[in-house]
Order: sequence, then C-alpha cells, then structure tokens
Amino acid sequence: METGHHTLNDLFAQLGLGSDNEAIEDFLTRHHLSGEEKLAGAAFWTDSQRKFLREAILADSDWCEIVDELDVLLRH
Repeated sequence: METGHHTLNDLFAQLGLGSDNEAIEDFLTRHHLSGEEKLAGAAFWTDSQRKFLREAILADSDWCEIVDELDVLLRH
C-alpha cells in the first residue's frame, strides 16, 4: 500500500486519465455528478476506475481524501 499525500494529478494518473492540469480541467468541464449520484456509480468511469474509487473510500485508504475532493469538484 502506498502512503503519503496524493494530489489530484496523482489520482488522475492512477485512474489512467490525462493528469496534467489542462487535462484535469477539461475532464471537470465535461463531466458532472448530480443529486444523489455516487462518484463510483457515474457512467463515465470504466469498470476498473469504478472499482478503484469504491475501494479507496470503503478501505479508507490514503486515496480517500483526494477521491472525496474529486467528488466535490464534479458537483460544481
């Protein structure tokens, strides 16, 4: 298990997405969560991305803080 502080750039890289600031901004512009929609349940994730996001939260891993931040960013 990795330890330490992860950034949003790290999370996007872990998810296999473009992880530079421009790619992240583009992703956040194109994708949104609504109402009670769960982050890991969103249609825009692959199965492996969904699994990682679910496990990060359920296991209260060192990724959970930045995963929570992504959830907030996708709701604005």
